[in-house]
Amino acid sequence: MRILLKWLLSAAALLFVAYVYDGVEVQTFTAALIAAAVIGLFNAVLRPVLVVLTLPVTIVTIGLFLFVINALMFWAAAGVLDGFQVADFWAALIGSLIYSVLGLVIESALGGLFPKR
Repeated sequence: MRILLKWLLSAAALLFVAYVYDGVEVQTFTAALIAAAVIGLFNAVLRPVLVVLTLPVTIVTIGLFLFVINALMFWAAAGVLDGFQVADFWAALIGSLIYSVLGLVIESALGGLFPKR
């Protein structure tokens, strides 16, 4: 139940990002659902590999390079989907920042509703 609710709220967050920022476009709620799933899949599979491969750069930049990795995951998801577009890398960076903040809010809210055992 928690995963399904998080997925639906993440899709709504993606629609909100598209609403408040012109660099990100989501055409339908179905496209947002698919994009949220793909972003989650990329973050679960590709992101850890990229974090390990770029660890020296991440250390030198005091962790700021992780924002670049988040933007790349966001941009990559837009690259493989039809109903989800991101204008350029800077739009991906800003969009991923907004999406990440909303994701933290969602996690916090769901943590109160569904405490982990």
